[in-house]
Order: sequence, then structure tokens, then C-alpha cells
Amino acid sequence: MAGPEFCLQKEIKGNTREVFEDILEERRTSSDLRYALKSFTPVVYKTLTPCKQSAIKSMVLDSPNLQHIILKMSVESGEPLNLLQKQAAQIFDEMNHNLKLGAIRLFALSLSKFFKRLYKKVFVNLEGIQKLAKAIQEHPVVLLPSHRSYIDFLLISYIMYTYDLAIPIIAAGEDLSRMKFVGPFLRMSGAFFIRRTFHEDKLYWTVFSEYVKTMLRNGYAPLEFFIEGQRSRTGKTIQPRLGLLNVVTEPFLRGEVYDTYLVPISISYEKTLEESFHVQELLGAQKSKESTSGLIKARKLLIGNFGNIHVYIAQPISLRSMASGRINRSQYNLAQRNSLQRPPEDIQTFISDLAYKVELHQIANMVLSPGDLIAGILLQNLPRLNYNLLVEKIYMLRKLTEDFGGCIDWPDNKSIHEVVQYSVSLHSNFMAIVDDHIVLLEHNVTKVLTEELITKQALTFLTGASYRNKMVNVFVRPALVVLACKTAQSFQKDEIRRSFCFMRNLFSREFILCHDKEEQDFEEGCHLLAKFNVISETPDEIFINENNSVAQFLFGMLYSVSEGYQLACAYLKQNIVDSFTDKQYIAGVRQYVFKQILTGATKCYDALSSDLLKNSLASFAQLGIVKSKKTYNGTFFSPDVEAVIHATATLEVPSRKFPASRL
Repeated sequence: MAGPEFCLQKEIKGNTREVFEDILEERRTSSDLRYALKSFTPVVYKTLTPCKQSAIKSMVLDSPNLQHIILKMSVESGEPLNLLQKQAAQIFDEMNHNLKLGAIRLFALSLSKFFKRLYKKVFVNLEGIQKLAKAIQEHPVVLLPSHRSYIDFLLISYIMYTYDLAIPIIAAGEDLSRMKFVGPFLRMSGAFFIRRTFHEDKLYWTVFSEYVKTMLRNGYAPLEFFIEGQRSRTGKTIQPRLGLLNVVTEPFLRGEVYDTYLVPISISYEKTLEESFHVQELLGAQKSKESTSGLIKARKLLIGNFGNIHVYIAQPISLRSMASGRINRSQYNLAQRNSLQRPPEDIQTFISDLAYKVELHQIANMVLSPGDLIAGILLQNLPRLNYNLLVEKIYMLRKLTEDFGGCIDWPDNKSIHEVVQYSVSLHSNFMAIVDDHIVLLEHNVTKVLTEELITKQALTFLTGASYRNKMVNVFVRPALVVLACKTAQSFQKDEIRRSFCFMRNLFSREFILCHDKEEQDFEEGCHLLAKFNVISETPDEIFINENNSVAQFLFGMLYSVSEGYQLACAYLKQNIVDSFTDKQYIAGVRQYVFKQILTGATKCYDALSSDLLKNSLASFAQLGIVKSKKTYNGTFFSPDVEAVIHATATLEVPSRKFPASRL
């Protein structure tokens, strides 16, 4: 079980009221060319001198671990050693970066013009820069940004160049390397390219892991990768992927480096560049393959205002400090372990806890914008809300968000009416002010519902939801308590706690919550609710003030997720089949929800999202609501009818208690 220092949310509150600097301010008043050609003398790890690519290649290909795997593969398959050596060299060449200062300067010049065209301001916390500069000089550093946009890795490198910090070596998808002109330029800017999946390829995995560990052991540059593994399409943080984190911790665990610093970075966009593509993918559209022609076609995105960006660089996390008292590294070193074996159980637990700690820091230091608050209010008051009532609710939600530990970029020199009108204008693709009301586009209509209209409504709803979702982790613990109070069959605290734990586990893939911390999360949620007079407690019971506006808002934050899972359960009950694939499940539930919306039985557009549907199926499998079986033809699922019925009943809000109401 994780130690308490890892996961308690109240110990990881964001402190984003630091001094931020707009790095575009100087760019708007001075020469971009002079900036790109400036003296670049970055701080480096222990005054290290640069290493030639040929030397790195030799270190990787001659490593004992890679040679051991090649010999073993040769014995098992009968392939000649020299052929496997050649394949390993080819994998290295396809993967390796080719960082060049000239490319970085061109990169800096291009991005200066790009960022000034799209964004009003790009804020960076100065204390984070200072701590990062110090960390780079002391130990190997791994940068771990949140991932919402392709802009993320460009932005981090641009910031590093701006502040004379070593340009990071960035893990990027192999498909990007195949983009004509763009791929080679990214490689010269510090990207190294890896396949999306390769765990079954022993040789590829070993070359990859030895490459990453060689870069870390020698500290040639900070390493950068996205712990989420992919861009979030929903605005919520994705469950962490542990593969790369396992690799980057190994040099420390084996005693090959004294320490390694992990640096969580939170990137908050007021408006996401790819939002329209993200929502289309959530509704079933195929993800476009990365190509130069596709990039040229997407140039129409490079027009307009995308607001501000906030980049918060958190306190570096020392692996040595985190492992102290938890990990016996001598036992780890004694184990004869090649890179394809699973780490010992205590190491796996440590890595998992570390990943959640990183993501909790990312979440805690996210900066919300007024548009996020407006989206959160509007989606609980569809299809329209009186403008003056909206303003009242914004005052309340702004204070509530800050009291719960969230940070909002609120312009102090503007009236609330100016802020609202600017935010609505910025997000005019999904909301507007019409006749003294704020409306969600495509929803404020009297037309007969058709699948085409529902699709349009789903597009605007899920676009708004991607901004609402940025607030979710600020409120998730107290919101789960409110939902538990409304779904529990009595006021007994033990009954409410059981309901809380069930829903926390059921929705575990929707939010970032540490494993084995149910009791702490329940107590923290109750504490916050009691503080705001949402609940009153006796030793054995919990009572909720159903007329409390905070209770109503918190219930609304999670109700669409709860209803989405109920609809998925209803589909399983009505469509009992021997087995189905994940694709059949997603298509089936989506079609079922379409029909329910057409008949007016629900307005749960969240349930059309492939993200919620994938998460629900994974949770159902984890909790035994469906059974999964892996075969050569893929993974197949079959429902446990009794478990489905129990889950449906547990999620229902009894009509006698706390009827659903809106903020």
C-alpha cells in the first residue's frame, strides 16, 4: 500500500498564485530573428560536454543487456547473431534523435510567430524555471507535461530555449517521423520516435529501454514524455501509462545514478487548438493519420484567438526521497533481470504510486479560466440560462472553486460582464448570448429530433464538456459523497460510505484517485461538505441539505457520468448475448443512447462519448459486472446479469430522496 505521502489530495494543493511571466510580451516588442540567433549556453548536468551520436549508438548497441537478449534470441530462433545485430542497429537509427542547434534556432523563430498569432499570452511560473535549472545541474531530469494538444511538446522546448535550459529529448510517436519534411525537422529538434505498441517485440523493447537509460545515465539532456500516453480528448486527465516510467526509474533503482528528478508540468489552455477534432473522435470519427498534407490542410486552424496558456512547472520529485524507507534497492540489484521481465511487486506498486503522484501534481496546478466555469454552469442548465442568473452563479462558483483549492485566471481589471462576454466570444463554437440568455448552440431549438440534429447537439455538448471537465478533479471527492448520499438507501453513515466506495471504484477510470485511499477520500469529501454546510453529521448518520446550491452543483457535476453508466447497464440488460468485443459494445451502447435521446427518455450526451464507453467497459470488467476472456482473435466480454442489475440499482437516485436539481 502506498505511504501517506503519495496520494493525499489535501497535501498536493496547487500553489499557482506564484509570479507568472508572459514570455510573448518581449517577443511582441523585439526582433524574433534576434531572439532565434541569441547566444544559447544552456545549463547542463554537472558541466557535461556534449556527446557524439556515434558514441551514444555504441553505448546502446554494446550494452550487456542488449547483447544478452540478442544472444538469447539467436539461440531460440536460430537467426545469426550478425543479422540480429544489424536489426538492432536499424531500430536505433529509426529511433534516435539528431538534435542540432541550427534546427532549434529555426524552430524558435517559427514558434515565436506561431504563438504570437494564436495566443494572447503564454504564462510560465518563474519559480518553477529556477527550480528546474537547479535540478538539471544536479541529477538526470525527466519532464512530465500534461497532454491536451500537439502544442504541448513544442511549447516545452520553446520555453527551455527561452530560459537557456537544455533542450529536452522527447519521446514521440513513430508516425510523426514519416511526415515529409516535418519528421526530420522534429528529429533535429530533439524528438526520438517510438512505435505506439511494441511490448511483444523483444529486440525493439530492449533497444528502446537501453536507449532511454543511456540518455538518463549520462545526463546528455532532460528526457520528456507524456505519462498519459496520449492526448486527452475530454479535458480530464487520463490514467497513467507505466511503461516509460518503469524504464526511467531503473537506473536509479540499480544504483547507476545517485538520483533522478521527475518534474510534473501542468499546461492549461484557455481554448484547445484541436478541440473540434477531439470531439469528432469521441463520437466515432477515425483519428486522422499524421501527414504533411494533413498539416497543410489544417492551416485554417491557425486563424483566430485561442486565449492564454499557463505553464506551471512543479517542484521536482526526487526518486531517492520517494524510495527512502519503501524500496530495498540491494534486493533489486541482486535480481538477474533483463528488460522484458516484470519488476518485483513492491517496485510495481512504487511505480504506480509515483505515476499517480505526478498526475495529482499536474491536476493541482492546472489553471482554470472563466470559460470553464461558464461551461460547467451552462451544461447543468440546458438549453439556456438567464444572463443575470448566470452572473450570480459565476460569483458563487468562482468562490467555491478557489475555496476547494482550484486556481482561476480571472482578469482583475475587467468587470464580470466583460469577462463573460469575452469568454462566450472565445468559445462561440458551442455557446452564445441570445435574448439575454446564454445558450448551448444547437440545443435551443424546437425542431423535431433526428439523428443528424442529435449529432450536432452532441458535438456542442461534448465541446463544452471538455472545458467543464477541467474542474472535475477539484470537486470529485465531495461530489462523490453527495452522489453517495443521494443513491444510498438510508442516512446511515456506513451505508453512504459503502455507496461512496462502490461509485469511487466504478468511476475510477473517469478521475485520478489513488488506489487504497477510499477512507481518506471519503473523510476529505465529508470535511469539505461540512465546512460549507452541505451536510450535517452525527456519529452514525449523514444528512444532506438538498436545497444547498453547492450540493446541487456537485451532484450535477457527476450525475451525467452516473447516468451514462446506468444507460450502459440498461443496454447490457436488454441485449444479453454470449459475448461481444469492445467495438461492438461501444457501437451498441451509442446506438441505444441515440434512441433514448430520440424518444426523450434521456438527454445524456456524455453517454455518446467513446471515452466514457471505454471507461465503463473497463470498470465493468474490473468489478466483475462483465467477464472478459482473451483469445487469439482478441478480447471478448460477456455480462453477468445479476451484477448488471445490482449496479443499475446502486446508481439509481431514489425518488423519495433528493430529487435531481440544478445549479
